[in-house]
Amino acid sequence: MEKDYCVLVFGKTGCDKCKVLNQRLDQILARPEWLRFGKTYHDLATLDGLVAFSKAECVNPQRIPAMMVTRRSPGTGRFQPVMTRDPGRDDPVCGRSRLHQYVGLQTDYSADGKGVITPKMIASVLQEALEA
Repeated sequence: MEKDYCVLVFGKTGCDKCKVLNQRLDQILARPEWLRFGKTYHDLATLDGLVAFSKAECVNPQRIPAMMVTRRSPGTGRFQPVMTRDPGRDDPVCGRSRLHQYVGLQTDYSADGKGVITPKMIASVLQEALEA
């Protein structure tokens, strides 16, 4: 079955936080309410991963792992980033991990973010994509 959305995950080989994000996202996407979403992992240690990361144009390379939600365009069938409804707004769930331009997350390594992307943050971003 073709998916309406694809979550692009950006990570690196040997990165424990990248592994955790992938596992959490896989567990969430296995639930019935998220069956419209697929996932593609991009390893920044590969040329293909770097190209995909560069095309995303919205993730800080020092805040990996990160994820960005894309939606299939009805006209072209190609996936395009989902624009956030309110760029720059404070987000009580995602905090500073929230991407500003597109729907997605990047790791906040500050004392507040503690370098953790929680399942609640992931679900919040997926819900925002559905409502966009």
